[in-house]
Amino acid sequence: MTAQEHGERHRAGFGPSGPSGADASGGGRPSEAPGTVTTPEWLASLARAGARMPVPSVMRPPESGGRRSAVLILFGEGEHGPDVLLIQRNNGLRRHSGQPAFPGGSFEPGDEGPEDCAVREAVEETGVDPVGIELLGRLPELFIRPSAFRVTPVMAWWREPSEVRAADAGEVAGVVRVPVSELADPANRIRARHPNGSSGPAFRVHGMLVWGFTAAILDRLLVLGGWERPWLDGQEAEPVALPGGGTGEDVRRAAGPGREGRGS
Repeated sequence: MTAQEHGERHRAGFGPSGPSGADASGGGRPSEAPGTVTTPEWLASLARAGARMPVPSVMRPPESGGRRSAVLILFGEGEHGPDVLLIQRNNGLRRHSGQPAFPGGSFEPGDEGPEDCAVREAVEETGVDPVGIELLGRLPELFIRPSAFRVTPVMAWWREPSEVRAADAGEVAGVVRVPVSELADPANRIRARHPNGSSGPAFRVHGMLVWGFTAAILDRLLVLGGWERPWLDGQEAEPVALPGGGTGEDVRRAAGPGREGRGS
């Protein structure tokens, strides 16, 4: 089921639905429309595994409270093989300023589920054409404690890639398709020490330092997808240098040299 069909089904009064041939948790194989590019088996398998992945205690949502939100994990097939769509948030945002992230945001009136929210936000932030997006399922709901967001990641296949850009300049500084091979490359992977003192996976790609919530999900998907490669010897936890209180410029300095994450 495409993202556009999903939204039309809601508006027609059919109620919530998962991917065609699957329940809302992401199990099962998505259906194939005539004349469309078939969803790769590796991605269908990854979506099924992701729906069952365990949630670390630190990311487990509380019984109540928190702001409902969703992100779109949009995989495509690019020049360098499978890739995933990321954005870099604008420096001036009150929360998560300057951080690389999946497209997404908070629920708004009219969003009948995480799929609606994730696709709507992706369209608003990147200008992606929802007709070319095939919804595959959801990962378990996760909790971002610093901002109290309850986030449902939605897995999708970019069946018909379209032009993307920083469509909402007030929120998005750049948009980039990051090859999975670059995320899996040990030379681009580090352990980052977060401002709260904990450490977690991080990636230096396209002039960005991807860390925190987004990096944790990417790290887990690399494992589930069988892409993980042994890290180089001697990898140590490195601090994410946020001396200015977590601004986007601080994060970019910590990313070190590399290609800027702007444009498709």
